[in-house]
Amino acid sequence: MMIKPIKIPFIFDGAMGTYYASVSPNPLNSCELANLYDRDTIINIHREYIGAGCQALKTNTFGANRSSLGCDADTLAAIIAQGYELAREAAEGTEVQVFADIGPLPLGDDTDHWEDYQEIVDLFLSRGASNFLFETFSSEEYLVRLSRYIKDRDPGAYVMVSFAVSPEGLTRLGKSGGQLLDILLPVPTIDSVGFNCYSGPSPLLEYIKTLSFGAKTVSIMPNSGYPALINNRTFFQSTKEYFAAQMLQMARQGVAILGGCCGTTPDYIREMADQLASFSPGAAAARAPHAVTAPKQAPLRNLLLDKMDRGEKIIAVELDPPIDTDIEFFLTSARHLKDQGVDAITIADSPLARARVDSSLMACKLKRELGITPLPHLTCRDRNINATKALLLGLNIEGINNVLVVTGDPVPTAQRDDVKGVFSFNSAVLARYISNFNQTAFASPFNIGAALNINARNFAHELQRAHKKMENGVAMFLTQPVLSSTAVENLQTARRELPVRLLGGIMPIVSHKNACFMNNEIAGISVAEDIVEQYRGLSKEEAGALAVEISARFARAIHPYVDGYYLITPFKRIDLVTAIMARIRALDPQYHGGGS
Repeated sequence: MMIKPIKIPFIFDGAMGTYYASVSPNPLNSCELANLYDRDTIINIHREYIGAGCQALKTNTFGANRSSLGCDADTLAAIIAQGYELAREAAEGTEVQVFADIGPLPLGDDTDHWEDYQEIVDLFLSRGASNFLFETFSSEEYLVRLSRYIKDRDPGAYVMVSFAVSPEGLTRLGKSGGQLLDILLPVPTIDSVGFNCYSGPSPLLEYIKTLSFGAKTVSIMPNSGYPALINNRTFFQSTKEYFAAQMLQMARQGVAILGGCCGTTPDYIREMADQLASFSPGAAAARAPHAVTAPKQAPLRNLLLDKMDRGEKIIAVELDPPIDTDIEFFLTSARHLKDQGVDAITIADSPLARARVDSSLMACKLKRELGITPLPHLTCRDRNINATKALLLGLNIEGINNVLVVTGDPVPTAQRDDVKGVFSFNSAVLARYISNFNQTAFASPFNIGAALNINARNFAHELQRAHKKMENGVAMFLTQPVLSSTAVENLQTARRELPVRLLGGIMPIVSHKNACFMNNEIAGISVAEDIVEQYRGLSKEEAGALAVEISARFARAIHPYVDGYYLITPFKRIDLVTAIMARIRALDPQYHGGGS
């Protein structure tokens, strides 16, 4: 049944998952399984929401997919069929409408999930479903195609889509809610757009004031508020009166469809229905969205970009931060490199997942005390997006406007019981977050760099990943070390395919043992076998001289294809790095070192 003429505002039910966990004497880990094994609890919850005054029920199928439940096709079909029938049975004899509730499939891989979504939609269509809600999505991917697929089979179907955004208006994939609306508002097969989950009512109320929805119907279904963890269980402690008052303000902003997500019980929906009972659509205030932009301050010059824009090649040198509080070598090396004309110092973020002094704090110290342009690495391994944004705000205040985003090395297996990697997102998603913050939060936008593995066996796939990073805001790539003819060829290809700045990686090999170690134990590095053999039997001095010659040879080979060089310091061998810098400067008579 398609959505009928409705009284505006139109009220949905509240949370199924959190409410089920609180009322069931023996809740299942996945509430969708309760469709099969605890049907009385599910149908009673539906009836409680109806009694509270809702006009629409969501089926208990948000996580009903094979990936989330780890089930086979027959079990999935049974869960969806029973979920739909339980909601219909609860609504029988009322005007309450039933919506097939479909959540996003698990994130974090490159799998094509179209057939999985198609399977779920077909199961609902086979039961007679005509109202569909795709909720808590982080991306528009699949949604336009799914809406067309549904309307092709049932032209009278009603399709709602809803995204989960943070108080800043960003999804877990770093996509802006406003940008997602721009994509979906013109789509005729989508009847309603909006937001749910992730945020409480107040942040969503403030966020929608910045947006324009045109003539499209808008839905808002926030969490009841902020969660608290008590005795390892999640509780939402805000009051139903506060929630309802905020939802009334939503209606006054022109939101037509209102409901609740995590933490909202039948009492919340009842209170909301009571406060909305006297509301008339004519009471919605005429409004114009107010834009959210970065602070109006004069942006700082980006010395690295300025120099590359002039056609001059830059040199960035990587120094590992210390493993303890002794920073004498780091600072002494940085001063020496500055005297030698280095343009930037890059600082790794706990490489190999072993704790070192924080790269961002070291970057601030270099900038403030030595006047050097730093390029701190930011990994996705050790902090969530809130911690990352806080760190970026601090860097921006300190006048640091270049960062290198990397996913980060995984935590070694032996340490995983004690050290947990976060990995809430990857480098492409982090780049998208920073790119969005560049527009809304930072007076001086960050130049976003990322890694490019020119040693990848499937370099075509690596280029695809690079294009995805570029789409998300990456404007500069620092490559893995060039230590083979294949790496040179791949860098040439990258120059043709990637319209961004490229810094070619150079890493001197200090011994035969070092060459073997790099080849066998460091991901992303490939040393040609003939180079490995050249180091066999050499003294330290002979190996150092060979390292400079080989590095200079590769620097010369990639010179036409790069905008600069990224030198990686091995084993504190600053002497080798400065010798290589001198050879690089000799390649370009117009080189002027020192962009700091």
